[in-house]
Amino acid sequence: MFGTTARSRRLTLALATVTALALGATACGGGTTKDDASKDSGSAAAGKADPNAETKKGLTVAFLPKQVNNPYFTTADKGGEKALQELGSTYKEVGTSSGTDTAGQVSYVNTLTQQQVDAMAVSAQDPGALCTALKQAMRNGVSVVTYDSDTNKDCRQVFVSPASAEDLGRTQVELLAEQIGGKGEIAILSAAQTATNQNAWIEIMKETLKDPKYKDIKLVKVAYGDDDAQKSFQQTQGLLQEYPNLKGIISPTTVGIKAAAQYLSGSKYKGKVKLTGLGTPNDMRAYVKNGTVEEFELWEPAKLGSLAAHAAVALESGQITGKKGESFTAGDLGKVTLGADGVVSPGEPTVFNKTNIDEYDF
Repeated sequence: MFGTTARSRRLTLALATVTALALGATACGGGTTKDDASKDSGSAAAGKADPNAETKKGLTVAFLPKQVNNPYFTTADKGGEKALQELGSTYKEVGTSSGTDTAGQVSYVNTLTQQQVDAMAVSAQDPGALCTALKQAMRNGVSVVTYDSDTNKDCRQVFVSPASAEDLGRTQVELLAEQIGGKGEIAILSAAQTATNQNAWIEIMKETLKDPKYKDIKLVKVAYGDDDAQKSFQQTQGLLQEYPNLKGIISPTTVGIKAAAQYLSGSKYKGKVKLTGLGTPNDMRAYVKNGTVEEFELWEPAKLGSLAAHAAVALESGQITGKKGESFTAGDLGKVTLGADGVVSPGEPTVFNKTNIDEYDF
């Protein structure tokens, strides 16, 4: 990690940092030169991990979700808050009310760096737009964890992935294929076009659909609701008008699937056009019980936030640096080990339906 030297530089570099951040606020990942990128990329893994190092207390860890007041991120961040309380550190949350305000996210990263927080957990709206600001934060000794949606890998130290991208992309196709009997036109209702996690899952969905067993399923369109309920509702309506023979929709976003279910439940398509994807039980319970949705899936977001908090504290404590094979203890989640590129996950997603949805409250 960055160690004591980087930490002590914070106050002496404060003026220089403000100047640098003012320049970086209008930049994006594409504004970093190749030389700068290669120089910065090694900084996150500098130093040597000590898995037996004492866990530091009294740290300040800031959570910057993709969108505040989004029920999914509210649940995830509360998981982070609870973990930090148990670890003896301080939690704070900041962020934009829009899921596509990348300039706003950059501004918050810059402000957190100026405030000299110890670590930040960021769910990125765009893989490259935050890079200049996040690299500046790391140069000033701030540990950077991404969760739910990643940046470019050299712009953070650890990425807490909800589950493997391959599993999530593949299983959503499997759920819908079973519900539509393996044939028909389908569409995808995503969040923003730049969302790292959404795009990764969609690419895997497309690859999965190339399997001969899905030869009778045709993906006709990927629509984008920008994690905005009204826009996602309208996009659902538009898909059904444009493709009257549509058999199913996959929405790998909690805002999108809820909006799509809301539209379908009040339309002639209820029970006829199948809907699956990623949603929270509390958002989707009514639609499962009234027959609009048969099955959908999601990991437990509180575990995601908890793991992000533990990873941030482990970085600050020097127990990990972000390299593959390093391990740390994450409370009830037990011992976790970093995979390639510093990626770690809390586990497999859960499939929700009428038989089990009342067992969950998030």
